[in-house]
Amino acid sequence: MPVAGVDVGSVAAKAVILDEISLTPLGAAVLPTGWNPREAGEKALAAASADAGNVAPRFVAATGYGRVSLPFADKVVTEISCHAAGAVHLFPETGVVLDIGGQDSKVISTDPDGSVQDFLMNDKCAAGTGRFLQVLSGILDMDLPALGEAAAHGKPAAISSMCAVFAETEIIGLLARGVPPADVAAGVFLSIARRMRSLASRIPMRGQCTFTGGLAMSPAFRNLLAAELGVPVNVPPQPQLAGALGAALLAARISRK
Repeated sequence: MPVAGVDVGSVAAKAVILDEISLTPLGAAVLPTGWNPREAGEKALAAASADAGNVAPRFVAATGYGRVSLPFADKVVTEISCHAAGAVHLFPETGVVLDIGGQDSKVISTDPDGSVQDFLMNDKCAAGTGRFLQVLSGILDMDLPALGEAAAHGKPAAISSMCAVFAETEIIGLLARGVPPADVAAGVFLSIARRMRSLASRIPMRGQCTFTGGLAMSPAFRNLLAAELGVPVNVPPQPQLAGALGAALLAARISRK
C-alpha cells in the first residue's frame, strides 16, 4: 500500500508517494505554497497521487512550517527529522545535512540510521536563506537559473550587510554606482555560502555532506558552497523533495508498525 509525505514550506509545497514495503517512489509533486498552506498541501498531495497513478495513500505524514494546517495528516513531524531521514536514504554515507529553505537554513548532524544527532537553524534573519535570493531576483529581474549563470561569471562584489533588508539597499546602491549585475549576483551567492559555512562550522563535519532545498538546484551555488566548506557536497536529483521524502519514509515506518 502507498504512503505519503507532504512538506509545506514557505515557498513551495512538496509531496512524495512511496510504496510502504519496498520504499520505491511512486509519484511526486512540487507546487507554489502561495498564501494558503492547507490548500497548497492538499494540491501537492493530489498532484503526487495523480503522478503515482491516482493512488490513495493509506498513511500521510506532514512536515514543514505549514504541517499543522493539514487536517488530512495522520502524523506531524518536524522538518529536521524529515530532512535527515530523506538525506540518509538518498546518500547512506551522509553525516551532515545542509538545507537552505525559503525562510531558514539548517545544519543537521545525523546518525547512520537517519536519526538526528544535533542541529542548528538560522530562522531569525532572511539573510542566508532563499528569501534573500528572492529579493535579489526581484531587483535584477532574473530567475534562479539566470542568477546562477550570472554569478558563475561575475566577480563577487562585497556585500557587507548581514541583514537582508539592509543588503537590499546596499545592492541597489551598488547597481546605481555601475557595478555589473553579474558581480552583484556573485557577491550575494558568496555571502549566503559564507553564512552557511559559518553555521556549519559549529557542528562537527563527519561523513558526507548532503545539500537539500531549493537553492541546491543552482549548480553555481552548490559548487560555491562546496568550495567554501572545503568538502564535496552531495545533491539529490530533486533536492526540494528531501523533506517530503523523509516524511514519507517515516510514514512507511509508522504504518508498518
